[in-house]
Amino acid sequence: MDHKEIVKSLDVDLRAQLTKKSDRTGLKHLAAHFGWILVLGCYVAVGAPFWWLAVLPLGICIIFLFTLLHETVHSTPFQTPWINTAVGHLCSVLVIVPNTWFRYFHLAHHKHTNDPLNDPELETPKPETLRDYVWHLTGLPYWRSIAILLFEQAKGNVAAPYLPARVERTVVWQARVMIVLYCIVIALILTGTSWIFWCWALPIAVGQPFLRAYLLAEHGLCPPVANMFENTRTTFTNRMVRFLAWNMPYHAEHHAYPAVPFHKLPLFHTVAQAKLVSTSDGYAAFHREYMNSVD
Repeated sequence: MDHKEIVKSLDVDLRAQLTKKSDRTGLKHLAAHFGWILVLGCYVAVGAPFWWLAVLPLGICIIFLFTLLHETVHSTPFQTPWINTAVGHLCSVLVIVPNTWFRYFHLAHHKHTNDPLNDPELETPKPETLRDYVWHLTGLPYWRSIAILLFEQAKGNVAAPYLPARVERTVVWQARVMIVLYCIVIALILTGTSWIFWCWALPIAVGQPFLRAYLLAEHGLCPPVANMFENTRTTFTNRMVRFLAWNMPYHAEHHAYPAVPFHKLPLFHTVAQAKLVSTSDGYAAFHREYMNSVD
């Protein structure tokens, strides 16, 4: 059975249970995630003993808000639409990913997952050599590409096969607003507001390699086929990673049934686990396999 057959086989009650959204559950998780950011950020900001040791976990906590941004694209973390929208825009600014552009980019990725001709994620090839793999994990290629993307969008160059003409103006203005915001942040840092650098700019830079490593596992080494249980990987990991990534290590399940909110993915996993094809026993295991696959 492929992912479509699994979803079709669900009875009405189970389908309703799996797709039920919850503001309470989403806001509870959001408060916990931002709570860790606040605690670690304050620890760094006040220069507490060994504060520099907190910079990396702070960066990981902030940069993994990307997974929440990703969930808001599907409008599943919260039941109330405006909460999804507001949280999505906040995360967009914090992790430097333009919101509206990413929505359509990501939905096209879902429609054409791992299709070499149509999946926009594959416009940036996966690393094929050990050198490319290490360079990819530094996060530097990502920062370069997102900077180019923002400036091109701000100039009005937004044409893409997955981007409807009706949202192009919105994409342009979002890019311009984001650039202005980041210029203000840079000016504040340069004029003495150093806590922004230590509590946001530096942390997301050192946290980015961990997000790159996490994201590579989602579809890396998966075949270009239509079955979501094959072209997408579920990675078995610990509760901390699942918490930070909003349960997205259950990624094959998410692609098979995107309407399932993050807190219901463990339940859907119990339904689909026997049909999963691409899995890894942890991120270390995946990356060992990936390093063995490159030249």
